[in-house]
Amino acid sequence: MRHFEAVRSHIGSLHELRQNDPYLISFDLKLSPDRYQGVYLAELEDEAGLRYLRISTPIGPLAGTDPIRCLRFNWQQRTGFLAVADLDGSPYLHLCENRPYEFLDRAELQRVVRELGVLGDQLERIIAVGGDSL
Repeated sequence: MRHFEAVRSHIGSLHELRQNDPYLISFDLKLSPDRYQGVYLAELEDEAGLRYLRISTPIGPLAGTDPIRCLRFNWQQRTGFLAVADLDGSPYLHLCENRPYEFLDRAELQRVVRELGVLGDQLERIIAVGGDSL
């Protein structure tokens, strides 16, 4: 996996793509017979021109979320961090991971997608019921 087109080809062979733009794809990850989690993959470039793959999944609206808990969550995580992005014009909390292409192979990509999808689904359920476990 050295570039976004390799990621698109691999993910497209495993999942039906909902969004298929030049540097952004998305799909629904099946977690159980009745649970799916939306996953987004995008290419990012840093100031030095190095490219990264961002894997993210939306987990809930930002409104009503305690920022201190979000920061504590980020501090404790070994994979993934919480960030805010717009979803249909509203600020939405996302679980994200940025990976350099040079260390990304098919198995690692699938592992990270699955791990973020499962954790994102768990967080989405907590937020939906107003839990304070986050």
